[in-house]
Amino acid sequence: MFIVELLTEAESELTDACQWYEDKQPGLAKRFLSEIDKYLTLISKNPFHFPLRFSERYRFASLSIFPFVIVFKIDEERQIVYVNSIFHTSRNPNKL
Repeated sequence: MFIVELLTEAESELTDACQWYEDKQPGLAKRFLSEIDKYLTLISKNPFHFPLRFSERYRFASLSIFPFVIVFKIDEERQIVYVNSIFHTSRNPNKL
């Protein structure tokens, strides 16, 4: 199993998304975090399951319920997955 580490940008995006969902409907942020946690667990178990996109360095895990992707890279030697972004799919992909 890989260790999953959220980088500063991903933490900030996660906090912002949670706040937005909670403002829209109380309790929705909890459901969002549950979905994120589910995918982070899947990533930790087998990060190579998720496809490479836009480069040979970053992999993308698209959430099934919320319109977000988790963008990450793998350090095989250290067995660590670095989450670079928790990215809303309506945003401009050039900002990645």
